Amino acid sequence: MASAAEQLAANLNFSAFSKAGELKKRIWFTLGALIIYRLGTYIPLPGINPQALADIFQQTQGGVLGLFNMFSGGAVSRMAIFALNIMPYISASIIIQLLTSVVPSLETLKKEGEAGRKIINQYTRYLTVVLAIFQAWGIAFGLESSGSIVLDPGLFFRISTVITLVGGTMFLMWLGEQITSRGIGNGISLIIFAGIVAELPSAIGGTLELGRQGALSTGIILGVILMSVLVIAFIVYMERAQRRLLINYPKRQVGNRLYEGQTSFLPLKLNTAGVIPPIFASSLLLLPTTIASFQQAGGETGFLGTIASHLAHGRPAFMVLYVALIVFFAFFYTAIVFNPAETADNLKKHGGFIPGIRPGERTADYIDYVLTRITTVGAAYIAFICLLPEVLISYAALPFYFGGTSLLIVVTVTMDTVAQVHGHLMAHQYEGLVKKSRLKGAKRR
Repeated sequence: MASAAEQLAANLNFSAFSKAGELKKRIWFTLGALIIYRLGTYIPLPGINPQALADIFQQTQGGVLGLFNMFSGGAVSRMAIFALNIMPYISASIIIQLLTSVVPSLETLKKEGEAGRKIINQYTRYLTVVLAIFQAWGIAFGLESSGSIVLDPGLFFRISTVITLVGGTMFLMWLGEQITSRGIGNGISLIIFAGIVAELPSAIGGTLELGRQGALSTGIILGVILMSVLVIAFIVYMERAQRRLLINYPKRQVGNRLYEGQTSFLPLKLNTAGVIPPIFASSLLLLPTTIASFQQAGGETGFLGTIASHLAHGRPAFMVLYVALIVFFAFFYTAIVFNPAETADNLKKHGGFIPGIRPGERTADYIDYVLTRITTVGAAYIAFICLLPEVLISYAALPFYFGGTSLLIVVTVTMDTVAQVHGHLMAHQYEGLVKKSRLKGAKRR
């Protein structure tokens, strides 16, 4: 089956694209929102010494802080107003989704449909504010403890930093929701995507400069380029992979007309969770180490310094936690978005059945069995993609932008956005056909 990108390339009609006014408005709105986000990553916090911050960041960017900087589009290295990015919102979403499966009242809200979803989203926003305040206060404390970064340390600096960073996070959360509703693609994913892509040219230039200086050999650079191409091709192949379950519908009679039995398929994606597991795993790894990295840069040691050193890229503790969180969220998110019992019940209501499987509970058990097996393969695929480049990065000291997490996010978000563009373009073409048919019918009458 052709992908959305192949269908868009085959059916692309520039005259039809130019007439799709709604689609063009959505694209321009998305581009404008992402430009506003990029401008915000260059507005620094008040009371910061940029040169001292750059010097200390060079000492800490090899750890988790470098991954945080990648997701924020370089805002952490400049300590901009968007330094927290939307990571507090992602962490809050994780916590609320976990509580939804445990707390009966939240589970009841989830079953109420759109009204319940709005209430849950509101709870997520409240929790985002709490987590953002906690992280912003930790960043302010860490900046002060590092010594020369803060020009005038004190309570006023901490309060202003907390207000600025929390406001930046809430603005990005609102901007992401606006992109989702009025633009193209998922707003939160596109914000992370824009940050990674914007810093990619400088990462490539830095890698080539290391090769010119002799720090990296030509063979390593060519190997990384080849690895990136192969990883992207593998991601595209796996993201398109599906397990199709055959569904049969028996003969049925409507009035005096007898309809023949039909056959269709129930597609189950190999990676149902998409890019959510690595983002969630990275978010949870970043949460406890935000303060630790700054304190370690300021010369302080202790428990937090030990955490920051063990959670550096290439360390066994980071590898084990990263893989464990990816596998957990792959199964957890799949269980949230796909309910085998509900799917089996819908098939039974419409007369559909899987050949050789009794409708109802047996069908639900079979779908759950198949889904568990393919999710295991999908979780292993995501863990492999995200872990293999991390080992190479720690070995060759390459930028984080060549890691599996960044490549997975860029490729997956691109495929989803292209699919939405294709959907809007096809909807516009069908709308034009409907209008033409109505005009012809009016002329005949």
